[in-house]
Amino acid sequence: MTVTPAQDRIILDGHKLQWHKERVEAWLRGERIAPITIDCSLTRACGYKCVYCYGQLQANDEKRMTKEVIFRFLDDAAEIGVKAISFVSDGESTCSPHLYDAVLRGRSNGLDMALGTNGFLLKDERLDEILPALTYLRFNISAAEPSRYAGIHGCPESAYHKVLGTIRKAVELKKSRGHEVTIGLQMVLLPEFADQILPLSKLGKELGVDYLVIKHCSDDENSSLGVDYSKYNDMVDLLKEAETYSDADYLVRAKWSKILSGGARCYTQCFGPPFIMQLSGSGLVAPCGMLFNTKYSKYHIGNIADTSFKELWKGERYWEVINLIASEKFNAKNMCGSLCLQHKVNEFLWELKHGRVTLEAPQGLPPMHCNFI
Repeated sequence: MTVTPAQDRIILDGHKLQWHKERVEAWLRGERIAPITIDCSLTRACGYKCVYCYGQLQANDEKRMTKEVIFRFLDDAAEIGVKAISFVSDGESTCSPHLYDAVLRGRSNGLDMALGTNGFLLKDERLDEILPALTYLRFNISAAEPSRYAGIHGCPESAYHKVLGTIRKAVELKKSRGHEVTIGLQMVLLPEFADQILPLSKLGKELGVDYLVIKHCSDDENSSLGVDYSKYNDMVDLLKEAETYSDADYLVRAKWSKILSGGARCYTQCFGPPFIMQLSGSGLVAPCGMLFNTKYSKYHIGNIADTSFKELWKGERYWEVINLIASEKFNAKNMCGSLCLQHKVNEFLWELKHGRVTLEAPQGLPPMHCNFI
């Protein structure tokens, strides 16, 4: 496997907090910090019905995510010191009529912007408009064959062909225009998808994307999706073979630390959300996507359709919730879902708080997508 220095700077299984040392130090002093990254969606709607979808476990009260609400949020984020916004959450943001304007508004505010999408509703004719404004564009695709794609993603086979056409168009525009955006694929892996690992690794190379990341499937604390994490151990050789498809222009990487974790955590308190906050496509602000569901309302902070994000962030409720999940009253091992977005950040902050690691100034070039921690 040939991996270039540039590919070494793509962190697909880790975190980037060392490159935000000042904000970590402020947090350690007990200061109220702005998130570095906010992960959100512009809607809870989605035209797919993926068999592994965690979004079905995140139902909460809908609010209208109008253009005005979205723009106010993006303006607030930039003003308080947020560095990056990823439209990746509990809905398919291409279902929102405001997606393209939102990407451009965020970028004009100085925010790094990213989009994760199934790609079906992404308009080819608008790619040239948003690609220069995106740090990365990630297509969520868990199968390389039309029939398997349709079965896994809960959509017609015709969607597969449309999505592949859009990926090819995005790659073509990136190369011909010299756009710096990283274009990647993400496979959510369940044990029963093992037959698609190698075909998808090959397909990614044929499409000309920058990377394929193969990740675990998250589940809630009640195992509602029925993920058997022990079965990932049977796919180690297959995943290692997939990584051999990497070359100087294409990287295949499995999220080994999560895939082989058995769904377990080393920490009990949750320290990550002050650094990487999540918003539901309904406008709900909560510490993380695992806590979006209405049954977790004790952890809900507010809704940006009702109150500006800046006001929520400055308010006492925001910090009451942040402090609650960081206290001994909360146990991440049994009170929320497994292997969340904040997991790697939580691991590092837990070790840092307990004196088992130190916050050293990083050496060398910063990683790619540094503000998406």
